[in-house]
Amino acid sequence: MGKREKHNSTSLVFPPSVFIGPVSAASSIQLLETNSISHVLSIGASPSSKVPGVVYDRVSITDSPSSSIVKICDTACDIIETSLQSNNGSGRILVHCSAGISRSPAVVAAYLMKHHDMSLRAALGRIVRARPQASPNPGFLRELKDLELQLRGALSLDVDELPKREKERLALFPVEESGAG
Repeated sequence: MGKREKHNSTSLVFPPSVFIGPVSAASSIQLLETNSISHVLSIGASPSSKVPGVVYDRVSITDSPSSSIVKICDTACDIIETSLQSNNGSGRILVHCSAGISRSPAVVAAYLMKHHDMSLRAALGRIVRARPQASPNPGFLRELKDLELQLRGALSLDVDELPKREKERLALFPVEESGAG
């Protein structure tokens, strides 16, 4: 299966507790149990079925450059933070959209920027290195840059669109830049 399997898998992007994946992961009892995932945040796409004992939340947004991630950002970030604080601080969350490529990485990047004081470059770098197919659409990227300006007063990433090829996306985020930067 190789490449196809990798795209269907879930990625641990902020150890030990924040995962990104496709909609299919949200219904996988084995995946959720194996990774002790207690919460699922659906960004747009709804899972076909829910796993008993897992808390599900959903925010609605389409994956379009004209959609505004900002409109759902505060709600989504609050859901992630509340989920991680649950179970005496040992909560784990899967954030998914349809394929785990644009919407969910954009939301997790915003969460890392807002709640962990990361620069956009550090947040996206962490996500792309863990999940190379991650690539927020240009509209979401623009809004994340605006968020970074609000939070930090400066931009750390000077691109309007992430490269289409995984190899080039990974080259944009060298491993040395994994700190909060």
